[in-house]
Amino acid sequence: MRQAWCVGLLLTIGMPIDAHANCRQALALGLDVSGSVDLREYRLQLDGLVTALNDPEVVRILLAVPTAPISLMVFEWSGPADHTVLVPWTAMANRETLATISTTLAETERRDTTPGTALGVAMDTGAAYLDQKKGCWKRTLDISGDGQSNLGPRPRDVKNAIGARGITINALVIGADAPATGDLRQSEIGELSSYFRAEVITGPDAFVQTALGFEDYAAAMTAKLKRELDDLTISALQ
Repeated sequence: MRQAWCVGLLLTIGMPIDAHANCRQALALGLDVSGSVDLREYRLQLDGLVTALNDPEVVRILLAVPTAPISLMVFEWSGPADHTVLVPWTAMANRETLATISTTLAETERRDTTPGTALGVAMDTGAAYLDQKKGCWKRTLDISGDGQSNLGPRPRDVKNAIGARGITINALVIGADAPATGDLRQSEIGELSSYFRAEVITGPDAFVQTALGFEDYAAAMTAKLKRELDDLTISALQ
């Protein structure tokens, strides 16, 4: 009876059932390292991700079901032909795995990148990585960015095809750091959030999270992971 109820719940929430799959969610994290991101902001972004991944509630969700783990990967993006994988697909089965990922991110150094912002290419790149995990019950692309696309295909021209493949795209929009005088950050991040909402995100329950400057990145990423990591199937599988 309990097994039948679990399957029924998964069908109800719209997750495909694969008897051979042992992955409840694949999450690809795409980090913006384009020319608008300086070395200080780059470090805040990576360290902020480490902080978010080690938040107690995030850890609970990541490690809740070792027999059906969440699979995580991290890549950087900027220009059309400029992306690199920092963390390959890794099943989040235990704290040792999380510690290894945290160390890798903490020790990563800034590489030379092209200055452009090829957001549409980054979306296609992340979707291609997620196509490697078609057996997972849920596939999510998490794109961080601090500006609009200015190279390559427009995000609006690629997002529908990605969504049709069963991939959800969420966004973390990063606003400007605190200015020396005045503060127009709220209006600026509102405009950028509207752009990402209209042009980038796709899929059921897709959303935009905002960070008011890179100093706020850790808190924003923590809130975003708590919202987008799959916690629905945990109660059914326990």
